[in-house]
Parts: sequence; structure tokens; C-alpha cells
Amino acid sequence: MPTALWITDRDTCALRQEALPAGNGLVEVETLFSGISRGTESLVFAGAVPQTERERMRCPHQAGDFPFPVKYGYANVGRIDSGPRAGEIAFSLFPHQDRFAVADSSLTTLPADLPPGRAVLAANMETALNIVWDARAAPGDRIAVIGAGVVGTLAAWLCSRIPGTDVTLVDVNAARRMIAERLGLAFALPDQTPKDCDVAIHASASAAGLQTALDSSGREARIVEASWYGDKPVDLSLGANFHAGRLKLVSSQVGSIPATHAPRWNFRRRLAKALDLLASDEALDALISGTSSFATVDRDYAKILAAPATLCHRIRYQGE
Repeated sequence: MPTALWITDRDTCALRQEALPAGNGLVEVETLFSGISRGTESLVFAGAVPQTERERMRCPHQAGDFPFPVKYGYANVGRIDSGPRAGEIAFSLFPHQDRFAVADSSLTTLPADLPPGRAVLAANMETALNIVWDARAAPGDRIAVIGAGVVGTLAAWLCSRIPGTDVTLVDVNAARRMIAERLGLAFALPDQTPKDCDVAIHASASAAGLQTALDSSGREARIVEASWYGDKPVDLSLGANFHAGRLKLVSSQVGSIPATHAPRWNFRRRLAKALDLLASDEALDALISGTSSFATVDRDYAKILAAPATLCHRIRYQGE
């Protein structure tokens, strides 16, 4: 029988067997890799999803309800074992489970040149793509990205590929400099953040990080808040340059496509583009901070989430 990772209580998880659903149009998939998204999954593991946000936090194929027990995750790469696309490798927004059945429409085939192990970053790349659309970054812009987690680093990488941009990735953790350099990005600690930026993107989920983004922005600049706070209040100083400089603070959220792109783009097209982008640069493997076996994930999960060095942690399944 298939086996899935369930979060059963606060800071507690277990591998559970469960039957595959049956029905017309469902195809079976054997998982090769899944990715642990440290920020979101840490909230779920700690039972810290606010009551007001529980519906918005649901994953497409989540089972159970917040706070517990819940089967949660959204970065799955597997081999399709039935249906018209049998044999193809596909990405889906499915939790950590070794075998599952979903509608064929829930699966997006990987580009031929994208290694399956890198494709676990697809959901993060979608989020980063949405952020850059919301930022309206343009050729020649000076751009600061505050927060060198997976999403922030991917957003900085995307911005750096716009001709003529001057992009700096900012983080309190000096060790993130090595990852930035592997991706060809300039790196700075918060007190070294460039000033007079045309665009600032904030992805550190901290008030201090957002303040750094505001303070680094030039007149009429656009600041994109990409962090998720739930019901946590955020204290900011909005004097000084905020009003006088006519700064524009906007939110970004992957659950909808920006109005500038919505008439032409849907979620399927966005995901396909995210996969294409991942295939374009093997240096993106630097965002995979570790790999471990699904057979021991119930024992390893807490340590993976607690490790400060964790970016995207990859789970390898028996089929790979």
C-alpha cells in the first residue's frame, strides 16, 4: 500500500499507509522526489497556522485539516504509471507520499532537459515569477532582494537575467553569500544594502527585513512584500522617506496571477514556464540544501525543519 507522511500533532509526524482512490480519469504516479519547503512546513509542523488562514493555507491535494492530523506538501516529482502519459516524469502539487492517484490534469510533464531532482523547486519558481511580475522590474533597474531563502534567491536570480539590472541579494546570514555567488548574484548584509533602489523585494518574513527594503528604496520606488505573516503584526517606521518619497508598497501572493498578466496567463502556463526556467541553469541546484530518504523522513523531518542551513530539502524515494 502507498505510504504518506502525516503531521499527527505539534512537532510530531509519522509514516502512514493508505489506500489509493479509484475513479475514472485518475492516473497513478510513483514518486521519485519531493521537496520540503522549510518556511511553510515549519508553520504546519508547529501547529501555527492561524485559524483565520486555514482555508487559504490548504494545499490542492492536502488531506486532513489544520491543525492536526494533516498530510501537507506541494512539491512532488514522479513517474506516471498509467493513462495516456505513462512513463513521463511530471510535477504535481502533491504531499510527501510514495505512490498516489490524481486526475491527469493535475500533472505537468517536465521538460526533457530538466533533471527530476531539480524540479522539486517548481512551486518556489512559480512564486518567484509572480513576485517579479508584481515588482515590474525593468532593464537597468537597481534591485535589492531582502531574504535569501529559496523564493527570495530565485526572485533575485530572475531579476538578474533582465538586461542591465544591478541586483543585490541581502540576508542576515553571511553563509548565504556562497549560494549567491554560485548563482552569479551580488550579496550584502542588511547594513550594506544598496540605496536609492528602483525596486526592492522583501522575502525574509521579518519586520526588520521589510524596514530594510523600505529604507533602501529611492523616490517613487516599488517595494514588493512577498513574505507571509499570517496573523502576526508587523511594526514599521513609515516616517522619513516613505511618504515624502512616494514609495509604493505592494503585496504578492502566488494564489492569483497579477492583473498585468491575468488576461493571457493561467496557472498551467505559469507552471510550465517555471519548469522551463529551472531547466535553463544547473547552478540552481545550489538551492537544494540536502537530500534524505523517504524511508526515514518521519525521524528526520524535525531536524530538517530546525536546521538554519535548510533551503529546499529533497526527499528521495525508493523508485529513484
